[in-house]
Amino acid sequence: MVTETINNNILREKQKLREEILKKLRSQDREELFKKSLLIEEKLFELEEFKKARCVIFYVSFGGEVHTHRMIDESIQMGKLVGVPCVIEGKEDLVISLITDRTRQLERGPLGIKQPKVGEIKPIQYEDMDLVVVPGVAFDANNNRLGRGKGYYDRFLKKLSHKTTTAGLCFDFQITESVPALPDDIPVRMLLSNA
Repeated sequence: MVTETINNNILREKQKLREEILKKLRSQDREELFKKSLLIEEKLFELEEFKKARCVIFYVSFGGEVHTHRMIDESIQMGKLVGVPCVIEGKEDLVISLITDRTRQLERGPLGIKQPKVGEIKPIQYEDMDLVVVPGVAFDANNNRLGRGKGYYDRFLKKLSHKTTTAGLCFDFQITESVPALPDDIPVRMLLSNA
């Protein structure tokens, strides 16, 4: 009973923080968003983990998130294997699909986020993923992450090999003092921001 009360309090705190940060994300100036995203892209591309990675998984940005479309296109041009998530209705887990042409292969999915078209889904195995670029609504200094509340990324991150590097991308205002976390929440290995 006590645990249930604690968990409910944490869920309430998460929702409050989520609403607060999502509001800031959506109200950003587009030009500023792209400028800050470029700074974060530079940091990502300079990482040793990125340079060495053969297979990089990106989220497809939307709703004011750190913009990843250019990162995806450039990584494909560099010759890296690039995967993006796919939500399939009725399934609880993300499917990560290989893409070679973002503009041709993606369409709006069930959650309103661009993902591979049904005929274009080519699943990538977890053990083949070298670096996973992770979205988040908020992060803290311990790399705890607050997502959008559906649990897709936490379930996905749990299944990754310990050799896979996970990097959260965020703007400076998304880093908070502390992200309320439940036992099922999975932190990222590193955080890259425009700060």
